Amino acid sequence: MTSEAKTRSAPLDREAWLAGVDPKRRAEAERLLVLFGEVTGWEPRLWGPSMVGFGRYEYRYESGHGGESLATGFSPRKAELSIYLMAGGETLAPILARLGPHRMAKACLYLKRLEAVDEGALRELIRAGLEHLGRLWPVHPV
Repeated sequence: MTSEAKTRSAPLDREAWLAGVDPKRRAEAERLLVLFGEVTGWEPRLWGPSMVGFGRYEYRYESGHGGESLATGFSPRKAELSIYLMAGGETLAPILARLGPHRMAKACLYLKRLEAVDEGALRELIRAGLEHLGRLWPVHPV
C-alpha cells in the first residue's frame, strides 16, 4: 500500500524562494545553494514550502509503504539551519568532530551559523550521506 506523499518535489524559483527566506538567513541560504550544487552536481528542487533538495531517492519498506524524498538538502529555518543527511551515524563521527558547533538528529544536522562550521567537513558530510543513502535505496539526480 502506498500512501500519498505530503511533501512533493517542484521546480525551484530561486529568486522567489530566497525572497521568502528570513533576511538573517538569506546569505547562508544562497551559500548553501552553491555548496550543495557543487558537491552533488545536481539542480535544486523545492520540497514543500522551505526545504531545498538535491536529488531524490525512492524507498519501499517490507510493510509495502513507499515513496520518495529528497536525497540531501537543507532548510534555512529561523532558529537554525537544517541540513538533511541520510547517513550512517558512527561513520560520521570523525567528520562531525571537525565540523564545529552543531547538533545531530537521526537524519538532520542543525547549525546555528554557517560561518561557524568547517565548510570542507560539511562537504564531506554531504558526500558521505549520499554514498550511504545510495547503498540503501536508488538515488536519482532529479
